[in-house]
Amino acid sequence: MIRTLKKIPLYGLALLLLVFTGYPFVYMISTSLKDQSTFYEKPFAIFASLELGNYAAVFEMGLTRYFLNSILVSIVAVFTVMFIAALASYPLSRMNFRFNRPLFLLFISGMMLPIHATLIPVFKLSQNMGLYDNLWALLGPYIAFSLPISIFILTQFMQEIPKSLEEAAKIDGCSHFGIFWRVMLPMLTPALMAVFIYNFINLWNEFIFALVLVSSPENMTLPLGLQNFYGEFSVNVPGLMAALTLASLPLLVVYLFTQEKVVKGLTGGAVKG
Repeated sequence: MIRTLKKIPLYGLALLLLVFTGYPFVYMISTSLKDQSTFYEKPFAIFASLELGNYAAVFEMGLTRYFLNSILVSIVAVFTVMFIAALASYPLSRMNFRFNRPLFLLFISGMMLPIHATLIPVFKLSQNMGLYDNLWALLGPYIAFSLPISIFILTQFMQEIPKSLEEAAKIDGCSHFGIFWRVMLPMLTPALMAVFIYNFINLWNEFIFALVLVSSPENMTLPLGLQNFYGEFSVNVPGLMAALTLASLPLLVVYLFTQEKVVKGLTGGAVKG
């Protein structure tokens, strides 16, 4: 009984956090189901109407194309980052060589580099390579700025894998690539899922590089395409909320199915024995 009473403040705090974090999402869905007149009459009312026309309208304005562009670029970039980061993390965490530590520090120093400082060089490079206003122009910056944190997470996680497994694989005749592919990679699943979710969320919401490197509507990603829902003198708020609701659904679905592995991956290198 005493333990239960002690937990009441904790439960109250958790409920308060749930309200603060959950209300904006509920309000977004509720507003997306209003027409404009209802929104102006009752802007803060929850589920005052159930108007599904906003969802049909956003698809007519090209939301499907923006969705497909974002999915294509995000998935290709994230899986490329996972592959490169896993390959880089294996020697950094399991091999002793002269420049191991400096090389690791060089990789993670990329986390301190502000992306805005690279916009002009990346823009000029894309023009010189003939990639400006091309969806593939986004892959280079997306991969480059996602690698430092990915290598950091995978390296820290891989350092916790017992060396006895690696030694047993060597006795069985495995090469370094065999050890990586058959022993390390399967055990990296939680960390790889953390890398996938972290980078997928960042790239799905990325705006600044898309704004600089893409100009044609058919090549716009979802964050950039959402600008089209703003008029010159007014904003269709219910329509914009419908677009934002649809844009957030993939992130929610992916995270709900992988949240346990994400937590394991992010905390895997936190404790060293």
